[in-house]
Amino acid sequence: MIPLEHWLYLSGMVFTLGLCGVLMRRNVILVLMSIEIMLNAANLALVAFNKYLPPDPATGATAPDGQVFVFFTIAVAAAEVAVALAIAMALFRRLDTVNVDDVANLRW
Repeated sequence: MIPLEHWLYLSGMVFTLGLCGVLMRRNVILVLMSIEIMLNAANLALVAFNKYLPPDPATGATAPDGQVFVFFTIAVAAAEVAVALAIAMALFRRLDTVNVDDVANLRW
């Protein structure tokens, strides 16, 4: 069985990759994709922690707490993507660009 530390190292590396994408990219769509990578890294850590929880002594089964948190994280991420893509489309229609540097403020 793979140790918990390896899963957490992988989750940390994926999160760092997403963070670098958020900080370096100038395209709104690529920034959103990097945020999704960061959320998936957090999901990986939650599932890894859940896998290594001790089982319940009465039933012998592990509680699915990590998977429930991941489910809610995916639901929030879907809502975030819907709103962010709507904002990106509005920016493109108004300014003809999705470059983050060209959008200095949100007042038009």
